[in-house]
Amino acid sequence: MTEDEFDAFYAAAFPRLTGQLYAFTGDHGEAQDVVQEAFVRAWDRRERFLADSAPEAWIRTVAMRLAVSRWRRAKRWLELVRRNPPPEHTPGPGPEYTALVAALRELPEAQRMAIVLHHLCDLSVEQVASDTGAPVGTVKARLSRGRAALAKHLAADDADVPVRKESGRVR
Repeated sequence: MTEDEFDAFYAAAFPRLTGQLYAFTGDHGEAQDVVQEAFVRAWDRRERFLADSAPEAWIRTVAMRLAVSRWRRAKRWLELVRRNPPPEHTPGPGPEYTALVAALRELPEAQRMAIVLHHLCDLSVEQVASDTGAPVGTVKARLSRGRAALAKHLAADDADVPVRKESGRVR
């Protein structure tokens, strides 16, 4: 099947199949998604697609199977949530985390990325270099400069916050 033939088939069949799957799922957006996914799968086998006796039936079957699969996944998720509901109250980030994020925002993007990838994502210097496309030496320099800048920002933040001694007095 050529691209033009497939495009013509898509234009003719998509609205019809979406309507059929909408009747099946009861959700127009879901119907569009599964029909689109079925067409993507058909595109991957378009050379022998017309050889199938009923290409529209193939798309419909694939789309229905996708819809059922999504429904089963959603049902399992709901059962899991019902058994293990989320906590009533989720505490927000602590002051240390907030200060760290604020300090990270003050760093240049390259240093911030190196710090986050290395220290928060636990990537090695070599992996950070590979992910960012920078030489290993550059990553090491960014880490060193970034840590020094972070230390200054965090020390400045600590100076602004009153610290309570064990006696309860603010110093």
